Amino acid sequence: MFYFLYRASFLHGRQTITASKSYRLFQDNPSVFKLLSSLRFISTTSNRYSFTVSYLINKFGFSPESASLASKCVHFETPEKPDSFIAFLAKYGFSKTQITNLIKRQPKLLVYDTEKTILPKLEFLYTAGFSRLDLAKLLTKYPALWRSSLEKQIIPSFNFLRNLFQSNDKTVKATKRFPGILLYDFESILFPNMNILRGNGVPESNILTMLQRQPRTFCLKPTRLKEIVEEVKRMGFDSSRMKFVEAVFAWISMSKSTLENKFDVYRRWGWSDQEILEAFQKHPLFIRVSKVKIMAIMDFLVNKMGFNSILVAKQPGILCRSFERIIVPRALIAHELLSQGLINDIKLSVLFQTTEKVFLRMFVNRHANKAPELLKLYEEKLNISRNKMKGELI
Repeated sequence: MFYFLYRASFLHGRQTITASKSYRLFQDNPSVFKLLSSLRFISTTSNRYSFTVSYLINKFGFSPESASLASKCVHFETPEKPDSFIAFLAKYGFSKTQITNLIKRQPKLLVYDTEKTILPKLEFLYTAGFSRLDLAKLLTKYPALWRSSLEKQIIPSFNFLRNLFQSNDKTVKATKRFPGILLYDFESILFPNMNILRGNGVPESNILTMLQRQPRTFCLKPTRLKEIVEEVKRMGFDSSRMKFVEAVFAWISMSKSTLENKFDVYRRWGWSDQEILEAFQKHPLFIRVSKVKIMAIMDFLVNKMGFNSILVAKQPGILCRSFERIIVPRALIAHELLSQGLINDIKLSVLFQTTEKVFLRMFVNRHANKAPELLKLYEEKLNISRNKMKGELI
């Protein structure tokens, strides 16, 4: 805009800034020059697709630059078609936020033929067992599914998984965990990876359990999976046990640098490399716990509650439990019991890894006569935790 005003005033003899001064202004203010260049670019590109650009900006909050770029691959001159697409998604349970995020990732969808291209996919997935809420989440997270062929890709992949699991419900659950599995070439990725596990003595039942729980693992390059399987075997895992596939998954989910950073965190709390390895062998998934959560749990248990750090190494599954909902409330109850002399010792595994029902029976109800305030204290801590979690969700 500033560029055009300047040019207009020059042509009409009303120039207020000489060219040399203007040049110095741009030199001294790079941000002004950048803004003017951007405005000129937008003006030039938007002349051709002015309505599309305006629609994307006003309807979905595109920046002028991203709207101009998007307009190169999607073009419409009236709002009927894109408005129809938006109404169609809203009818199928997509929220405004989901629609906006989807269009920002795949603006081409605005001109898709909903009846011919999209409706058949939604109907198939809905019939297969996905709820409308599931479909909204799934298709927003993996918009590539919109572009994939229903007949050649989605249906064959889903049917193959269903035959493999012998269960429609398990197939739906696996797909919800990683919708991208429907888009992979099973011949070059999934089948070879399953054969690698079979060839190393992993039972079929464990392979299918892993496929259902962690389908992304089977979309790794076979050469990389083979390397990880060999590494896990060298650590002493028995391939016939479920912990073997859990260890494979845990190793796959992180880079070597991330793993080493995790090891450093445990070393800071006094764990030796041998203790870290033994903890991994006992509960492989503990290695996936974030550094922030590790530090929070260890600080609370060691520095505030007085537990020995090595005791946690002996029960690494504790680190996978909810810090706010399980560890803090239960530890405070245990501390109260110890301070009142109602118990003399306590096992961390019993305290933190039992079910809610068992915990209440062993640590609260059993001492209700001598310490009637225990249940109230526990419920108060749980309510604080629940309210905090709700606040984080909001």
